[in-house]
Amino acid sequence: MTRATGDAGSGCTTQEDRRRRFGVRAGRFGTIDGVRLSDSHDGTWALFAKRGATLIDWVVPFGGGLLSLTDGYRSKTELYAQNGVRNGVMVPFPNRIAGARYHFGHRDHDLLPGVPEAERLIYHGFLRNLDLALVDTRAGEDGAEALFSTDAIRPGAFPGYPFALTVHVRVRLGPEGLSLTITATNTGHLTAPYAAGWHPYFRLGDGSIDTLELQVPAQACIVTDASLLPLSGSAAYAAIETRPELDFRTPRALGATMIDAALASVQPDADGMIRTRLRDPRRGCGLSVWQEGGLVHLFTGDTLARGARRSIAIEPVEVMTDAFNRSDCHTAIGLEPGASRSFRCGAQFRAQMEMR
Repeated sequence: MTRATGDAGSGCTTQEDRRRRFGVRAGRFGTIDGVRLSDSHDGTWALFAKRGATLIDWVVPFGGGLLSLTDGYRSKTELYAQNGVRNGVMVPFPNRIAGARYHFGHRDHDLLPGVPEAERLIYHGFLRNLDLALVDTRAGEDGAEALFSTDAIRPGAFPGYPFALTVHVRVRLGPEGLSLTITATNTGHLTAPYAAGWHPYFRLGDGSIDTLELQVPAQACIVTDASLLPLSGSAAYAAIETRPELDFRTPRALGATMIDAALASVQPDADGMIRTRLRDPRRGCGLSVWQEGGLVHLFTGDTLARGARRSIAIEPVEVMTDAFNRSDCHTAIGLEPGASRSFRCGAQFRAQMEMR
């Protein structure tokens, strides 16, 4: 892959640029600073903000026009407000932590010191609110990618998290679709609790998601209390048959069901990848959302300030909600000093997709 050269956003085109299928351009897009990955052959493009390496939009050709596949933030104001955590990268923890407190490394930690009990809600980590550095861009015949980086997660930066992480997020657009590789390296002297996830909202048009078909090959679901926190121990797991509203092993329409739940024991395809599939049965187009291991969290967007039930969050996550407080997750979340861990996920669009 050839590294992109030239002044970001300058509009200069070289002979080498014209030979490339894929392109990459950094700059300001409306009010958002970011990077645009594009496919000159068919007009596909994806825009990522430097803020949190957040996907703003992903557009593909379909039906004689262009189809937006995500419901991202529309402005810098929305991006900074973070309602719904649209398309956010979740680091160093996905979803919420009970009461914003956890016990790790023989110590109690408080992520919201001084905050009253009724207001102690924290979720989806710190990265989504950070401005990342764009440290590399590359483009060529096989794809375009950008690498974002930050070392802002360090002792003293965030209450209750006295650990040091360097985080890289590599985003890629290629013939196979869109992908993210989230990598964290523990640069401190203490074992750090850490897990990653992605919170994309997908759509296949501008209408309600109720008629879209969903398939998730999950054998179990995570059982939660009224605060959406998993129950203790083995009580957190239940066979998917016990929750028919969450059973999408056989593809079916979402309907009007409100969902905010995690599915577990998701069966991988022959290549080892877990895939969740979303399809518009009227037009036949669909998305395959893939991930290397972990759980799938679904949220039908019923409480979004804008566009309720106009998209569905299909969230690849490494661990369940409140993993920092679960002894059965400590091995999975522990990141030793000097160690690195990566989590890969992404999505592929098909103009005609068959459910399995």
